[in-house]
Amino acid sequence: SGRMSVGRVTAAPDGPGAAAVLRLAGAVEQGSEHPLGHAIAAHARRTAGEDGLPAMTGFRATAGHGVSGTVEGHGVEVVTPDGTELPTALRTARERADEDARTAVLVRVDGVPAALVEVTDLVRPGSYRAVDRLRRLGVRPVLATGDRAAVARTVAGDLGIAEVHARCTPQDKAELVRRLRAEGRRVAVVGDGVNDAAALAGADLGIAMGTGTDVAIGAADVTLVRGDIEALADAVRLARHTLGTIRANLAWAFGYNAVTMPLAMVGLLNPMVAAVAMSLSSVLVVANSLRLRNWQPAPARRPRSRTRTAVRSVT
Repeated sequence: SGRMSVGRVTAAPDGPGAAAVLRLAGAVEQGSEHPLGHAIAAHARRTAGEDGLPAMTGFRATAGHGVSGTVEGHGVEVVTPDGTELPTALRTARERADEDARTAVLVRVDGVPAALVEVTDLVRPGSYRAVDRLRRLGVRPVLATGDRAAVARTVAGDLGIAEVHARCTPQDKAELVRRLRAEGRRVAVVGDGVNDAAALAGADLGIAMGTGTDVAIGAADVTLVRGDIEALADAVRLARHTLGTIRANLAWAFGYNAVTMPLAMVGLLNPMVAAVAMSLSSVLVVANSLRLRNWQPAPARRPRSRTRTAVRSVT
């Protein structure tokens, strides 16, 4: 849904404490464009009270990794947990986040792991039906995300997506697109974040969510203005219907000329009759095209009820 929220915050026993670390992390994330960063910054502002968040300098964002900056003389990094050794409390919190299919974010202060922040986001209700409709239209869905494998598998399982690529950097996503195209497949990429821009630009068709970042929208060929992914299936149906109309018009036009031109050349077709027939041909082509005005999206249906809450994979 794009409305991410901070859940548990687990601080290292020998660190400055959860509140202090969250205050530093929120200050750094104020410069981020990622929805995850927005969630951390908003939560930190709410908990900071009247004092607000401190100033930050030296902001730096690394695609697929995280952000960093200097706050009150401390070097602060808000990053994706990697393979480095974590304190027992943070390691336990990360394992718990994996079990709950939450996104875990590590905060380092002066290079030392200080806290683990768990962030959640609900899958849009329309996503279930959108993926099902795309599959029935002959489109094979693939999930590519920068998130951990546990979160990716949970989301993919709830959406019915069999092929999952987790822990993807922006370069990994672009390489996946190139590999699929090299196999002879026509690839459409749907994305909304900065990390999706390279894949959007390299796909046969790049589709950006209207609620996404300006970078993603600029790299895409099509923008879903409503930010509703279910509109993607309607767009596919409309495109195929339009292409079918174009083919029918071309078939009629070529067929008409293939029959009438030889008759006119040998003098078997009266010029007046030919003029009327040509006008009638144009009217038929226009009338066939106007049928597109009657096209309607599929009526909305209530999504199937789900007993488990899923999270959206963060790209």
